[in-house]
Amino acid sequence: MGYRETYAAWKADPEGFWLREAARIDWTVPPRQALDGTRAPIYHWYPGAEMNTCWNAVDRHVEAGHGGRIALIHDSPVTGSISRITYAELRERVARLAGALAARGVGRGDRVVIYMPMVPEAVEAMLACARIGAIHSVVFGGFAAHELAVRIDDARPKCILAGSCGIEPGRIVRYKPLLDAAIAEASHKPDFCVILQRPKEPAELVEGRDHDWRDFVAGAEPVPCLPVAATDPVYILYTSGTTGQPKGVVRPAGGHAVALHWSMENIYGVKPGEVFWAASDVGWVVGHSYIVYAPLIYGCSTVVFEGKPVGTPDAGTYWRVIQDHRVSVLFTAPTAFRAIKREDPEGRLIGRHDISSLRALFLAGERADPDTLAWAEARLGVPVIDHWWQTETGWAIAANPLGLGLVPVPHGSPGVPMPGYEIAVLDPQGRPVPPGHLGAIAIRLPLPPGALSGLWGAEERFRRSYLSSFPGHYETGDAGYLDEEGRVFVMARTDDVINVAGHRLSTGAMEEVLASHPDVAECAVIGARDPLKGQVPVGFLCLNAGCNRPEAEIVRECVALVRERIGPVAAFRDAVVVARLPKTRSGKVLRGTMAKIADGEAWKMPATIDDPAILDEIAAALARIGYPRA
Repeated sequence: MGYRETYAAWKADPEGFWLREAARIDWTVPPRQALDGTRAPIYHWYPGAEMNTCWNAVDRHVEAGHGGRIALIHDSPVTGSISRITYAELRERVARLAGALAARGVGRGDRVVIYMPMVPEAVEAMLACARIGAIHSVVFGGFAAHELAVRIDDARPKCILAGSCGIEPGRIVRYKPLLDAAIAEASHKPDFCVILQRPKEPAELVEGRDHDWRDFVAGAEPVPCLPVAATDPVYILYTSGTTGQPKGVVRPAGGHAVALHWSMENIYGVKPGEVFWAASDVGWVVGHSYIVYAPLIYGCSTVVFEGKPVGTPDAGTYWRVIQDHRVSVLFTAPTAFRAIKREDPEGRLIGRHDISSLRALFLAGERADPDTLAWAEARLGVPVIDHWWQTETGWAIAANPLGLGLVPVPHGSPGVPMPGYEIAVLDPQGRPVPPGHLGAIAIRLPLPPGALSGLWGAEERFRRSYLSSFPGHYETGDAGYLDEEGRVFVMARTDDVINVAGHRLSTGAMEEVLASHPDVAECAVIGARDPLKGQVPVGFLCLNAGCNRPEAEIVRECVALVRERIGPVAAFRDAVVVARLPKTRSGKVLRGTMAKIADGEAWKMPATIDDPAILDEIAAALARIGYPRA
């Protein structure tokens, strides 16, 4: 079946659709019922069923005779090393680590915080927790001590698995002192810690609390997979909250495995045994879903990459990885491609590598501007597919499904709704708006398998944050519109829709125009306070490497472009050239913080920022064009 038929089949019988898909993974107690809606608007998938995520990701492939297939490829340009681990080897390593944890009293329902770099042991730690029914909570390696302490106090882990350090281009990030400071600050104390000692920066261990990873697993008895309820959490993943208190997204085991398995075949169009590469980090939801669980559940080889799109050593590193490991499908963030495009605008480095194995590129994490999409399509010669999802959903809300046959999708749209997602665009009163009109994007409940079931220990906050604004719907926090064909256009976070003299305008639409300028590598637009119009847009422009045209000339051209394509109503007059944009470590531009600087408001240093010094540069750039205004 193609996309239209598949989506119609889901809509005609949603529960039957997801029961049929559930039969494609292994269960110890198969589901008899798809959906439990007795506590609506909070729903649970596959009540009464039992399974184990680690079994589905590892053991079942070994039992099916695929133990010799490569499961993990670890490629680390920062250490100059490449290693490959088969499914049989992965089962042995995971079962032994799980046995060591179980011997220390870690069991079903216990939480385990994982604070590690991009190494195979990080994946093994996640799978070992799933094997014994423990709930893992991965915190991005190198996160500040205070932010780690907040997560320790919320999750209350029995133990913490950590690396001694992370390795970045040109620097070592010492994790262990951050971990020690976080434990000292936190009210909750873990029973013990297990530290993976990396040769570049071994850590000092705290006697009685800390264990060397290799000593910890040496001699441990491997343990089998423990069946858990399909509704049990496989993990908690913290995402930023508007109050400063992070939200612990809870992912139930059964629906998670079913949805991810479906997505690999139908959205990404890969086959078991092929190499799938999600160029992200295990600390983010993309890493959870598409470095670890989805590729392994589906029987692919997954790439664990310890490097950057530029600087390890150059803007050709992605092409080298695709060549060396025969990658079939690459999934990364648009910001990675903007960085590559900025360093190598002509794409000359692509021609130095054989990337003939690559069938498709998927982008997600931030809006993919049409200029970046067109650049990648022209130089890679494969479909370049934007798709849209969130930490909360765990997999794509909207996509152009390669495995079902691509449908016509214009640049600027992440595609069409996937089965399980019925998208509505609503005005502030919750009324549907006509096609082509900007509004708040919401999803009719229930959310499909794989989406969050709630927030850890915070049901009321879950209801308030996601379910209260539009009864019967999940509030995405994104703004956009649907066209006449039902394709979705995600233009900005709801907070990034600005009101200029009574006109609601999308910053994403302005960014799309700015990105089309031939000298602009990437850009951002924020709304700044204005005494006359309420808000006015301000643009930030990063130029292509080697551009030596006068900045003032480029700014004038960009202002004229926006006025031409969006109109004078946008009141777009102010733009400034900057060397770089402030981003989170996952590549999202910190527009909210930039807007506060422009308005002269107090702001807090974001915990996830990649480089705090960039905000000083942004403040200086804003001052050059007269912000904050009196």
